[in-house]
Amino acid sequence: MKQRLLTTAITTLIASGAQGAGITGNTIEEITVYGNDKVLTGNPLSATEGYVFGAQLQQRPVSRPAELLELVPGLIATQHSGEGKGNQYFLRGFNLDHGTDLAIKVDGLPVNMPSHAHGQGYADLNFLMPEMVDHLEYRKGPYYAEIGDFGTAGSSEFTYVDALERPELSLTGGSNAYQRLFGGGSLEAGAGQLTAAAEVTRYEGPWQNDLDLDKRNLLLKYHQETGDRIWSVMAQSFDNAWNSTDQIPLRAVRNGTLSPWGTVDTSDGGDTYRRSLSADWRQDNGDTVLSVDGYVMDYGLDLFSNFTYFLEDPVRGDQFEQTEDRRMWGMNAAYVRPLELGVPATLTLGLQNRSDDIDVGLHKTQRRVRHATTREDNVQQRLTSAYAALEQQWSEQWRTVAALRADHYDYDVDAGMAVNAGSGNDNLVSPKFSLIYAPTQSTEFFLSGGQGFHSNDARGTTIAIDPASGDPADPIDPLAKARSLELGMRTSALDNMQLAVSLFSLKLDSELLYVGDAGTTEALGESKRRGIEVGAIYAPRPWLLLDADLTLTRARLAGVGADDRIPNSVDRTASLGLIVNNLENFSGGLRLRYLGDAPLIEDNSMSSDATLLLNAQAQYQFNPAWSLSVEVLNLLDSDDNDITYFYESQLPGEAAPVEDLHFHPAEPRSVRVTLRASF
Repeated sequence: MKQRLLTTAITTLIASGAQGAGITGNTIEEITVYGNDKVLTGNPLSATEGYVFGAQLQQRPVSRPAELLELVPGLIATQHSGEGKGNQYFLRGFNLDHGTDLAIKVDGLPVNMPSHAHGQGYADLNFLMPEMVDHLEYRKGPYYAEIGDFGTAGSSEFTYVDALERPELSLTGGSNAYQRLFGGGSLEAGAGQLTAAAEVTRYEGPWQNDLDLDKRNLLLKYHQETGDRIWSVMAQSFDNAWNSTDQIPLRAVRNGTLSPWGTVDTSDGGDTYRRSLSADWRQDNGDTVLSVDGYVMDYGLDLFSNFTYFLEDPVRGDQFEQTEDRRMWGMNAAYVRPLELGVPATLTLGLQNRSDDIDVGLHKTQRRVRHATTREDNVQQRLTSAYAALEQQWSEQWRTVAALRADHYDYDVDAGMAVNAGSGNDNLVSPKFSLIYAPTQSTEFFLSGGQGFHSNDARGTTIAIDPASGDPADPIDPLAKARSLELGMRTSALDNMQLAVSLFSLKLDSELLYVGDAGTTEALGESKRRGIEVGAIYAPRPWLLLDADLTLTRARLAGVGADDRIPNSVDRTASLGLIVNNLENFSGGLRLRYLGDAPLIEDNSMSSDATLLLNAQAQYQFNPAWSLSVEVLNLLDSDDNDITYFYESQLPGEAAPVEDLHFHPAEPRSVRVTLRASF
């Protein structure tokens, strides 16, 4: 019997399938779970996909927008360079760098940047406005036909609201001169709604070298629903500038010459912008659905970093500048229709295309003044894809989803060094299959297998000479295949609880990466990952929600002997959360996040320490119009590190390079207070 409605909705471990295949353009049903209702809903392909409502995101204490991705069980978003740069991501034993094996979208727009100045798949989520998010949908593994480049470990998409229910204005102030102003609202315009939202953020941070963050964000969206047709147009503008406090050498902190909050090169930092125009259209004729979306974007980055200090240039230092000016455009189309095959069946067909025109450079600088150019190139690349997915419901207990995806990647590199110029292409056909068995309405089992890929930087595929050293360099494969198999289970058989368990194995053909910091390639070879994920949600009271997840992974390089560890591959992550919702006008939450230790070099002789952070949030609703909330970040004032590396560097006064740990500390305890008004 349905006795109690959980107003926050237990959804992080439940997914509604897009007609069973998870295909872009299909309707995603909102799932409401009742306290004693043990009937599972939705049509997922695995036990590790999920759907998170915006209300849950709003109750999540976060220090950075990208940390909202941590609602994906097992995913950690951290930072090694302050608040302006894209985050560092960890998932399923992957050090995803800034997004190499994690596909991310926001309202249909891709966030990952191929052939990026700083790293392949770079995904900067600092433009995300949490107040505008309607829901987050996530998937693990390469089992989904519509997920292409970068979606090997998983994929996530934030979807913005079509319109805000009420105009909203909020002002946040906090420790270390944190200031943020947000405003947004919707009004009737013709047969639809016009929505505008804007934010301005200033932040100095706890660093001795002030962060001096200046972030500005603007969004305009028009949405219209007419009968069986839905369409919208959205324009976004984002600007961000900052100073960086990058990772620092442990030896300098131990001997007292550097504070944990200090930096070696005070001129590190950068600025970035992102302008986009997008549109989507959907026609639902009852049995068939056709959806089309398209976008154009202008993006730029100017990033100054110095990780080795005076190792290469004892006089001017090792600072380098990475520049990028990118134009990109693309489209996605999906068509869904039922078929008569003797059993209920649904066919989904899709077509995708993305083109990038990139001016990208790497320069040597001193205090942001150029004195040499390592390389300067123009890259033009296109990825064209088609896919088909067939779902068949063989009986009440059994269903299957079989899919096939074809990708064509072509590129042209006009390199400043002629020997590194060239063009080429690559093709990949990826099969995918899922078998789902539901013995009862409260329990489902999943067996999923499939192939995915991440593209490699086009400059790495045509390289012949290392532009920094002048040595010969080996080109890398354009597309790196990943094959994965997963066995999972989800159940709601226990009262007020949902439990999901999965075992997974993933093989990546190549850990070869183009390293934007050096302008060349780094070879790590094949890799294998095996692991287990466990997640649970428990609602003992209508106003109380508890959730927990644990991921254990074994990540190894293949065929290299004993020294087979993958640097920065974290083998244990965990989180524990508590949400109190609308308890006599009070809401709040606690979030404990654990990032395990990791090998820092292949022989595992050096490793990072684990990180444990606790964040808290509380909100009081005075009346429908006014509320006050308080966030306490790093509540226990942990002195753990956000991230740790091991490499050679040379400080002023040192006679020779020193191999050392380099770390970026987690920010100390800070408090942020938000006053929010709705009209």
